[in-house]
Amino acid sequence: MADPLYRRVVVKLSGEALCGEGDFGIDERTVATLAADLVATAKLGVELGVVVGGGNIFRGVQVSARGVPRPVGDTMGMLATVMNCLVLEAAIERAGHEARTLSALAMPSVCETYNRKRALKNLGKGRVVLLAAGTGNPFFTTDTTAVLRAAELEAQAVLKATNVDGVYTADPKKDPAAKRYDRLSHQEALERDLKVMDAAAFALARENRMPIIVFSIADKGAIEQVLRGKGRATTVA
Repeated sequence: MADPLYRRVVVKLSGEALCGEGDFGIDERTVATLAADLVATAKLGVELGVVVGGGNIFRGVQVSARGVPRPVGDTMGMLATVMNCLVLEAAIERAGHEARTLSALAMPSVCETYNRKRALKNLGKGRVVLLAAGTGNPFFTTDTTAVLRAAELEAQAVLKATNVDGVYTADPKKDPAAKRYDRLSHQEALERDLKVMDAAAFALARENRMPIIVFSIADKGAIEQVLRGKGRATTVA
């Protein structure tokens, strides 16, 4: 049984990953499958931080385009990520493993407030730490949040879960000639304007020399397999 490639990582899940086959909301079976994968990964001895988007519930950018001020729309989106983290926390604990939701927006009656020392303490105890509410500031995506938290918590990599098995030269669902990269640099990702993460996230990862592993979340046990060095993925480093 292969040792994990990294001992502390931040996993970035899109909100849509919680929808299952639907277009909106939370699918309980899908959440249970994701929770089982995270628990299996934690049992390898990997310390896990998890950042979840909120697009399955609310998209601040879309609402802002209809007249709501962008800071207000983004804050509403942050609240959606808190809901996603809470449901994932409950699923992880049902699967028999401890988890904690830490929110960048203070809401002490709902969950603990994020700070670096608290997050590190929970990671050290083997708990899956769910990092909610983005950075706590508007205009920043959850991709950027994932890289920021990984740098703060001295993680060794960011695992970016998508609906395709890596980074391609073009959208493989639209262009059958698209080719998958096995490896590329942060600078190449920026220069080629690859859309798997936003430019701010890639720039922050480059500055902190943070590897980003891009893989498909569609397969059962995908997170565990990536950390064992198996399966198809693209490493941006």
